[in-house]
Amino acid sequence: MAKKKFWKLEYSITLFVLLGLIMLFVPVKIENYFQASLISKWNDRYNKVAYMFTVINAQTDDEILKSFADAKTADQREKLLLQLVKPYLRIHQTDKFPRRYRPKFMNGSRVPKDDYYYFNELYFADNGMQVVGIKDLVKHENNSPWFMMMFDINGVLPPNMWGKDIFGIYILDEGKIRPFGYKKSMEALAEDCSETGKGVDCSYFYRIGGEFND
Repeated sequence: MAKKKFWKLEYSITLFVLLGLIMLFVPVKIENYFQASLISKWNDRYNKVAYMFTVINAQTDDEILKSFADAKTADQREKLLLQLVKPYLRIHQTDKFPRRYRPKFMNGSRVPKDDYYYFNELYFADNGMQVVGIKDLVKHENNSPWFMMMFDINGVLPPNMWGKDIFGIYILDEGKIRPFGYKKSMEALAEDCSETGKGVDCSYFYRIGGEFND
């Protein structure tokens, strides 16, 4: 009888240990799977946007180029670009964007309104499944970017974080695009794409096969 009770106690302890290990590792695996899925979606989105600008560039005429040249403000140029990408990204301007949407950096800090990576105008795309932002950039030299765009490939759903579900691109001359961080070294990319960094350079880091560094 005592032997049977001891066996039950030993079985219970083993069961609790196994359950503890499952609870410890399963959330990590789920999180890793979720992040891998978001990275895959980002790479797919980047490829589609690159093709989109190839098509737009082939269809751009002198009138469109003149409109950009004549635009006096950043807001005017942003609206011009919006009209070009709107049908391809299925952007809906009529939808009221929720004020609760507040992007964060990977280190957990909020993106302040005066930050380089803050986007004033955000739009729903792909029938509300994604969030898109457009920002005009002041050109200081040749070959510098004209615009930057952000894509929250998870829409307004959390985590709304750079390097997790938010990624970005620069738009250069002739509709060429490059992901944020494309000029940085692998070491710098890995540092930014970690829980202590901003996460914006994950946009390029994940494009070249980098993995999240925790």
